[in-house]
Parts: sequence; structure tokens; C-alpha cells
Amino acid sequence: MTDLRHLRQFVAVAEELHFGRAAKRLHMTQPPLTQAVQSLETDLEVRLFDRNKKSVALTPAGEALLVLARRLLRDADELPRTVKAAANGFTGHLRLGFVSTVTYGSLPRLLRSFRESNPDVSLRLREATLDVQLAAFDSDNLDAGFVVHAPGAAPAGFATVSLSAEPLVLALPVGHPAADGKGVLHFDDFALDPLVIFPRQISPSLFDAILAFYRSNDVTPVIAQEAIQMQTIVSLVSGGMGVAWVPAVIAQLHRAGVVYKHVKGNPPASETSLIWKEPTMPVVDRFVSHVKDAGDNPVHDR
Repeated sequence: MTDLRHLRQFVAVAEELHFGRAAKRLHMTQPPLTQAVQSLETDLEVRLFDRNKKSVALTPAGEALLVLARRLLRDADELPRTVKAAANGFTGHLRLGFVSTVTYGSLPRLLRSFRESNPDVSLRLREATLDVQLAAFDSDNLDAGFVVHAPGAAPAGFATVSLSAEPLVLALPVGHPAADGKGVLHFDDFALDPLVIFPRQISPSLFDAILAFYRSNDVTPVIAQEAIQMQTIVSLVSGGMGVAWVPAVIAQLHRAGVVYKHVKGNPPASETSLIWKEPTMPVVDRFVSHVKDAGDNPVHDR
């Protein structure tokens, strides 16, 4: 391999086109500089300079090497900074999963602020339900993910940071007897209404918490329809298919024909968490720290 020191010496001569001035610039005497250039020419098996007693000029090979040498030396000079940046998580690739409900909450703000403070990190986002994210973790296709689950029921085997936890609200179709008037509903106001809900496999703990709430009131709900996306669930409620439990943040989805109501008692609740596998990469550690520092609510590790 060509010695970087020889390349630096070659660049000095090529830019000065004078061995004496180049030697002075490099804080060395001229004879070893001349020997270094000759050694480089020997290694590369080309003549880099046309020189006589009056002038020094680059050969075509020398001109080509000057372009490459400057690039190599620039990269070499950047190497320590680049390596340290990667080691500290300032550069790299982050594969991030998220459930759709997070886009109505903190995700846009977190992504914006993270990109502003870490412009050299490449983000690859993937919208996916919990079951899809878990499969992606198993196949090493995901670094971290935002998921929704019942409070305290984050997936086992993951490091987690909780972003928020709050009771679910009930989405009712306009025209439902309980849709108007009452600020907060009682269970009897909707107990016998068919339920629109997500399939259990996409969030088992949350599905079970909703059904447990009905059973605690001695009711077995009739599931009228299942849908994966909360936006679809709300649309089905608008179409009169039934009522649905949704995170309170979904109330920001102003769907015509739907009213959102809080429920008295101890309604089911949801928790939003960031999950990742340990040990992890520096870029994931940096994102986790950013989430902890930038969250709307106090966060905690479990």
C-alpha cells in the first residue's frame, strides 16, 4: 500500500511545483523529499513529474494521482472524526418501527427534533403492528419500535421506555343514544352494543384488557367486526358497525359521524412504549436517550 506520508509529500510538490518550497512547507530538507517522490514513482511504476533544472511539471499520471491523493488524504483526515461519531451514535442507520396511533401523538415531534440534532443518522421508518414488529426484531430487521399495549404489559425480553399511559375512550356513531348529552358514559350506556376491535394477535394484552373490562361487568361483548388500523376501526364506527375502544389521541382524527366519550369506572387503558433489544448499537442508544429527554411525559425504564 502507498504510504500516506509519501502522498502528502507528493501533494506538496504537486501544488508548489518546486521541491525547495515543498520541503520548506513540510518542514523537512529537500533530499529526503526528493527520495520520497522517487520511491513513490518506483512503487507506482510511473513518472509523476517532468523536471529539469528550471522547472517541475506534473505528468498526466501525476495529475491523475493528485486528484486521488487529495481525496484519500481528506478521507484519512476525516477518519478519526467519522469513527468517533459512529462510536457515539452520531452517524449510522436506524430502522424504526411504529404503530399508526403514535403518528397522532409524539412521533412527528420526536422524529423532527432527532433529525435536527442528528443530521448524519439515516432513519428508515416502518409502519407495523406489534406482531409484525416482533417478527422483524426476530429476523434482525428492526432496531427499535413504538408499540401500544396494556399498561405494564410491554413485550417480554425487551428494554422499554414508556411514553404515555391513559384510559381508552369509546368511539360511538353519531345517532347513538349515548352520543349526545352525557359528558361521561356509564357502562350500561353501551354494554350491549356490538364491538369493532382489532385482531388479538396485533396487541394481545390490549385486546384482553378490553374483554376483561366487559367480563368484570358480567357482559360478554359481541364482536361485530375486526380491523387492523385504528383509522379503519373509526371509519367502521362511523358506518354504524358498532362502538370501539381507541386511544384518546385518536380523538384528533375528526371522522364525520363519530363521537368520542370517556367512560366512568375503571375502563381499559393503553400504554405507548419504545422497545428495543439489548445489547444494541450506539445510534439506538442515542435515539433512546433522545426519546427520554424529549418526551411530553416523564418516562421510565423497565
